[in-house]
Amino acid sequence: MDSLRKDNGFLPVSVEDMRKEGIEQLDFVYVIGDAYVDHPSFGHAIISRVLQAHGYSVGIISQPDWKKADSIAALGRPRLGFLVSSGNMDSCVNHYSVSRKRRSTDAYTPGGQMGKRPDHAVVVYGNLIRRTYRDVPIILGGIEASLRRMAHYDYWTDSFKRSVLLDSQADLISYGMGEKSIVEIADALKSGIPVSDITFVAGTVYRTKDISGVYDGVKLPSYDEMKADKSFYAASFAVQNENMDFCTGKPLIEEYPRGVYVVQNPPQPPLTTQEMDDIYALPYMRTYHPSYEKMGGVPAIAEIKFSLISNRGCFGGCSFCALTFHQGRTVQARSHESILAEAETLIKDPDFKGYIHDVGGPTANFRHPSCQKQLTCGVCKKKQCLFPEPCKNLYVDHSDYLELLRKLRALPGVKKVFVRSGIRFDYLLADSDDTFFRELVQHHVSGQLKVAPEHISDVVLKRMGKPENKVYERFAAKYKQLNAELGKKQFLVPYLMSSHPGSTLKEAIELAEYLRDLGYMPEQVQDFYPTPSTFSTVMYYTGIDPRDMKPVYVCRNPHEKAMQRALIQYRNPANYDLVYEALTKAGRTDLIGFGKKCLIRPRKPQNPGRPDKRDENSKSNKSNKSNRRPLSGKGAKKKTIRNIHKKKNTMQKNGS
Repeated sequence: MDSLRKDNGFLPVSVEDMRKEGIEQLDFVYVIGDAYVDHPSFGHAIISRVLQAHGYSVGIISQPDWKKADSIAALGRPRLGFLVSSGNMDSCVNHYSVSRKRRSTDAYTPGGQMGKRPDHAVVVYGNLIRRTYRDVPIILGGIEASLRRMAHYDYWTDSFKRSVLLDSQADLISYGMGEKSIVEIADALKSGIPVSDITFVAGTVYRTKDISGVYDGVKLPSYDEMKADKSFYAASFAVQNENMDFCTGKPLIEEYPRGVYVVQNPPQPPLTTQEMDDIYALPYMRTYHPSYEKMGGVPAIAEIKFSLISNRGCFGGCSFCALTFHQGRTVQARSHESILAEAETLIKDPDFKGYIHDVGGPTANFRHPSCQKQLTCGVCKKKQCLFPEPCKNLYVDHSDYLELLRKLRALPGVKKVFVRSGIRFDYLLADSDDTFFRELVQHHVSGQLKVAPEHISDVVLKRMGKPENKVYERFAAKYKQLNAELGKKQFLVPYLMSSHPGSTLKEAIELAEYLRDLGYMPEQVQDFYPTPSTFSTVMYYTGIDPRDMKPVYVCRNPHEKAMQRALIQYRNPANYDLVYEALTKAGRTDLIGFGKKCLIRPRKPQNPGRPDKRDENSKSNKSNKSNRRPLSGKGAKKKTIRNIHKKKNTMQKNGS
């Protein structure tokens, strides 16, 4: 790969840039919903640089005006095809909060401006391209296409949608991280193979009317069956999850009306350490395109500019996380040499102040596969590595990660190295050697360590795929002990989630009581957000847990969701009415009072003549004259005078 490397600055974004590079026609045009940021934390940058390293020319059309057909033709017709991605986030997650309210800013757009991409961006961009270039191959990629590659529930329209491959009129989806599959697709197109015949690439999804050539395929329930009966979708998702491994995964076949099939090939193999090193050593400019400077730059760069990615993949298995469906459960890691070389680049940046903000990935303390069998036998189909408790075959070792952090701390110019991406605390506790835990507390916490217990009710934690609450309590106690031993005053900041499937008002109140006993009031609470292709979203839509096909309580009512969220922040005066209602509805009025165990105090007694604003009958009280206090003194005198004048004027009008 190194022999093919080119360092030509930013990739072309205009015909003028193409002329400067001596390019008459690009091999690929990459259409993205984000601003163009040439940094390895952005998927479009990685895919473009990988293709460039293999000898292909790539141009970028960033955030085209989807209402104008000519916006897609800004770089002309590509020789091999269009690549399409919504960006680093699903476009609907980017646009809307969990309450479906429009967000005011977009960190992936110059100046943080909202509204520069459409909802369901890959579908809109695909159709825009197809109207202009009817016969040019279209390959979808990125998080949105990856997680919507098969039929899926769409929270924002509250509907069950087809694969985006069909709705976008694209030819292929490269799902997952895609570095290997995109090169194989490019080589096939270059060799003259029609895109309709590229059905053999791992990590891709294609459409066909003939499945006779699909070897050892598994037929999923049809789209019509799943749409008619939600339990079919739950069953389908369970099968999809069991086939997300490169060793054991089989082709999956989903039937649609009119004899159309969508076929998912097994995932691409995980990258070796050398392959990851090569990818992160490509000549990224490591910042946003200079044309955005006058608009204030791209806000998202601030979060990742001085952070280091050390791994990919996650065997944590949280139900609400889409990483299993995107990056897979097999952990892949870069070498120390690769990461240290990137750190040296950061240190030379004029804006570097001595602080490396993060060294991690989906889960910071995963630096190797969860067991020795995975690279040859694949991950287990029916078992999780950490849930409900650590597997007996789990390989627990923090020594490699600890050594990496020590090397980074020792670099000249580095004052502090923080770990801000997730720490899996149950994996940390499974390590009999607490050296890493001690050094984490001593050197790598910036006053607060953020962890994600998510809830304390074991009923809810089971549906979340998280360890029992007693595990978090052990972790919190150990963290407190180490801080005391090291003379540190650092705190735990637990991430908590309300309204996850399985959580009723009963479990929400249990969480509030737990926080009361801790004396902790979280500043922010995340309401469960049903994003595509997670176990939790399937539970939300179907009311069934795909893992055991048992019914699950789902909180869908916006008012009940507000009550569950308010209970976590019960001390906030603005939440009083919701907390009062929740406690009353759940039959827990014992928590309303003046005792130490009470969450809120009773309503203030109503002042005669001045109805309580919180009284549901206050409006009728205000309109009922019998409840008004009789006027006296100056008020009564003024009223009498007004009545005399009014009567006098009436008499004059009547000629009296």
